[in-house]
Amino acid sequence: MAAEPYPIPATIHRITTEVARSRFIATIAPVSTIEAAKIFLAQIRAEMPDATHHVYAFRVGHGASVTEGMSDDGEPSGTAGPPVLAVLRGSGIGDIILVVTRYFGGTKLGTGGLVRAYSEAAHIALKGLSIELKVEKRLLGMELPYNLFEQTKLLIAAHNGLIEDTDFAAAVTILATFAISDISAFTAALAELSSGRVRPILMDEN
Repeated sequence: MAAEPYPIPATIHRITTEVARSRFIATIAPVSTIEAAKIFLAQIRAEMPDATHHVYAFRVGHGASVTEGMSDDGEPSGTAGPPVLAVLRGSGIGDIILVVTRYFGGTKLGTGGLVRAYSEAAHIALKGLSIELKVEKRLLGMELPYNLFEQTKLLIAAHNGLIEDTDFAAAVTILATFAISDISAFTAALAELSSGRVRPILMDEN
């Protein structure tokens, strides 16, 4: 069953806050897999190797099919990763990682202070984040006679499809991506245009 569209980060976003001379640098990025989350975390570690901690939380997917992960990265247990994850959960945003990098300023914040500092950094970062809707898409392939090519192109555009490839041989083969929600109407319109002779084939399951 297709997933409903859900909000994801539109781009990488970063903010910096300061608490008792400790700097908290919160960086948000879109990640669609756990592997992508790990790669992004590694990039942040490489960018700021001298930082005291790289606390993170991520949510891949959305709703009932979400996978979560987090780490306190050396901060007292439960004072950093869980608060950041709680903020992400509350945002309703999917396919997201938030890394809060801390440069220790010499003053210990205590467990309550750490929870507040990491929560605040996460909240402020999310407040300025641009989001977009992630819509599940599928690739369709169709073979049609030349006399239907121009009309089929118009049909694809009318159903928000995007032509990925076209091959001109004995017949025209078109590969196009569609939002799952648009496939049924497009298939019906194409069948009507071609008097039932042309039916698109699902080319992928991703």
